[in-house]
Amino acid sequence: MPISLLPASAAAFAPRSAPTVVLGSKVEAWLTQTLKRINRVKRPLNSVPQHKGCLTDTLSGPAAIWTLCSLMLPKAPDSELRKDSNPLIEAMFNYQLIHVEAYVVHIDMVSQHEVAFKLTPETIDALIEYHKDIYSVDVSASTWTWAEKEVQLKKLQEEFVQAVNKFVFRTGIRALEGLEEDGAGELLDGRSDDVKNAIMGLFLPLLPPPPRIVDVVRPAPLLPSQQGDGSWWHPGTQAIPTAPHPVESWKVLPSTPSPTITTCSEPSTNFWSTLGLNDVQLPSPTPSFSQPYCTTSGQYYSPPQTTAMPVLPMPSVLGQQCGPSAATCGFGGFAWSYNDFTTQYAAAM
Repeated sequence: MPISLLPASAAAFAPRSAPTVVLGSKVEAWLTQTLKRINRVKRPLNSVPQHKGCLTDTLSGPAAIWTLCSLMLPKAPDSELRKDSNPLIEAMFNYQLIHVEAYVVHIDMVSQHEVAFKLTPETIDALIEYHKDIYSVDVSASTWTWAEKEVQLKKLQEEFVQAVNKFVFRTGIRALEGLEEDGAGELLDGRSDDVKNAIMGLFLPLLPPPPRIVDVVRPAPLLPSQQGDGSWWHPGTQAIPTAPHPVESWKVLPSTPSPTITTCSEPSTNFWSTLGLNDVQLPSPTPSFSQPYCTTSGQYYSPPQTTAMPVLPMPSVLGQQCGPSAATCGFGGFAWSYNDFTTQYAAAM
């Protein structure tokens, strides 16, 4: 795409001067008809230089001002606007029309086929005043306060001043069909909407700073100490599970009470001779509690005071030691029978 060059008069803060006109080797018929329509004094238009001279003289006059569009903007900040139930009264007292005017700085009918407009100083001043006194106040009131808010607002105003002075509107060359007498004119075929969108695009919002990202400090991973001979782990070895410590059988407490097998160290004759049956109250035997008993030798022992419980033999061993009637069983070489307690229980009852 060819580079479109603009004259020095299109630069920011540059004074107005005669526009630059670039025409082709052949002038189109519509341009010739337009120039004949606007000229009060009939001028010859038989060649390209004559068309170029007519365009330059017409668009260089002080009255050659084009109205690009009209903007309806508030007269005051939003907090100072008049509130009324009638929208017509609100529009009359609260809004104003700013006519965006410009002049032609460049015409290219060879490469780009476009015409370029630059805003007049009066339009630039009106837009800067609105931005400073009304627009800046509204955007400042609509944002929260932070430390550098005023600095950012002032920077926003300075950027708008630069942008509106650099603003150049380019459109198709057929826009010259709206040319009127003395070089004035207005844009046709909806080109005013393009100008309006471009002008309003210069009013940038006041953006607050983004929230600060808080770095999450994570603790460093715990690594094994590198001090020592470095033999804490070998790649080719596997950890051997350690066996649990041996526990003595007498320290193991069963979950349910079980019969305790004890033997008496003194002859049963000595015990029964000193103790009467009336002094002894024997509870009825229950399967969940151990009862005192005497072995075949007649020895007796009271219930143990400690919680040590010997390991009982396996059920298979008990089956071999019990008789067919299961009335007499032996444990660990000792035997007892329910008949041994018959007389004692009868006397106690």
